[in-house]
Amino acid sequence: MSLQLQMLFGSEATSRASWENEIDQLIADGALFISNHSGGKDSQVQLIRLLERVPAAQLLVVHASLGAMEWPGAMELARDQAAAAGLPFIVAKAGKTLLEMVERRFESRPEVPSWPSASTRQCTSDLKRGPIQREVRRYAKSKGFKTIVNCLGLRAQESPGRAKRAAFSRMGISNSVHTWFEWLPVHDMSATEVFDAISAAGQKPHYAYALGNDRLSCVFCIMASKADLRNGRVERPELFKQYVDMEQRTGYTMHMKRIPLVELAA
Repeated sequence: MSLQLQMLFGSEATSRASWENEIDQLIADGALFISNHSGGKDSQVQLIRLLERVPAAQLLVVHASLGAMEWPGAMELARDQAAAAGLPFIVAKAGKTLLEMVERRFESRPEVPSWPSASTRQCTSDLKRGPIQREVRRYAKSKGFKTIVNCLGLRAQESPGRAKRAAFSRMGISNSVHTWFEWLPVHDMSATEVFDAISAAGQKPHYAYALGNDRLSCVFCIMASKADLRNGRVERPELFKQYVDMEQRTGYTMHMKRIPLVELAA
């Protein structure tokens, strides 16, 4: 191995050891750890990992409900996993649905694409991140927590963008009331390792994976694979029609490939 590679790997190991020690200190100091749980496999294995390390009294499971837009059973899986571990469980809800958000954008700015995109993911910020942070602040205040570690089930293997994300960092939303950190406990895991860990824990992932789904949350996601979209069309034909109707109404396509849903899910 070259000296340059030795220095690179040595630096990475030192960096990981540093933030791992910081997490241990946050646990010892009584920080609140938030398990963001979509009902998907990565959220599920994340909670399995968190329970191996963080005391139950410092854990909160939060699910951002997407209403009719999300896979049936996703919220229930998150709720039941939390209940089995004796953990508090909160459902965060936005004041609008995805389709309502798209329609409002079309009505106010018809000259710009109405749907979220990979670069402007209002669906994540408005329907998930914002409502979750609101509920977490409320819970932390009621329980007296000052430090919050927001845990996300994001894996490096999923995309180049996620591979570049730091596994541990301080969040910009920290203020004089709460100090926030972000931690990605499953960032280093492969999909195979995720499913193996769920099985080893005596649990089962959401049934959509057995149908061949790659992702789980929204039934029809802007980044979904063709298999995901086809499964969604079969499982939720009435919802599929609503998305197709909205594409036709706005004149814009939902998926980042800019191909109409009826073609992608054929």
